[in-house]
Amino acid sequence: MDIEEMEELVEMGLDEKADRSRAVIARAFARYGSDGLAVAVTGGKDSTLLLRLVLDAAEENGLEPPEAVFIDEGDVFNEILDVLAVVRRDWGTTPTILKNTDLIGDGRKIDEPVRVDGLNQRNRRELARLDFTGGEFPFDPESPVGNHLTKTVPLNEYLETSGKKALLTAIRWDEHESRLGEDYESPRREPPHMRVHPILHFLERDVWDYTLKNRLPFCVLYTLGYRSLGTKFGTVKNDDVPAWEQDLENTPERAGRGRDKEAAMEQLRALGYM
Repeated sequence: MDIEEMEELVEMGLDEKADRSRAVIARAFARYGSDGLAVAVTGGKDSTLLLRLVLDAAEENGLEPPEAVFIDEGDVFNEILDVLAVVRRDWGTTPTILKNTDLIGDGRKIDEPVRVDGLNQRNRRELARLDFTGGEFPFDPESPVGNHLTKTVPLNEYLETSGKKALLTAIRWDEHESRLGEDYESPRREPPHMRVHPILHFLERDVWDYTLKNRLPFCVLYTLGYRSLGTKFGTVKNDDVPAWEQDLENTPERAGRGRDKEAAMEQLRALGYM
């Protein structure tokens, strides 16, 4: 997709953008079927909007919704879990929980040392893919090492064993420079599947306009000034006013997230991160 086409999509009205997203979702249903699709949910504003669009598309076409998946990286905000409870109660969607149990077990404390020789072969192999050669590392899901092991590894394991052919995600062009070159469909090789990104053309402002207009549920942390939600330890709020009242157009959305991970985003996405 060239720059001119991207600019045209970004400049469309809100209803047109939603229609474009629905068309991408409908194409994914037609190509992969409900059983061949999964939709990633995070409890954040973007994935909640995407999930609503996916559920609507399934209902409109008389189809079963695809399986929803949620990654538990070991340091989840309770307020995020509250959103998942609302989605389960009001939308009838119970996400499958993905978790790197070999690494996290029943729980690890932030900065707790993790011995590499105590991890299973898969995790040691994944550390090698990151060119990590140390004997231990501090547990932190927002660090490049922690992000890969706690998020990408369980997601890839799920895709390897579930038989899913495509994963719907809620990334956006304006969210991070590493996502700017994405197209609506992006093939991945390890494991082989298609990433489908229906709301690429939504701006952060569009997400809030659509969410508030349609009264979609959203995490209470956004009302406290957070704009992008990661782990409890690795996320800080951007301001003291609700996210949608902040200067979204001139301040970075992910400023409250871990800097090391943000800097390594290209490498992490090449390994399978969203």
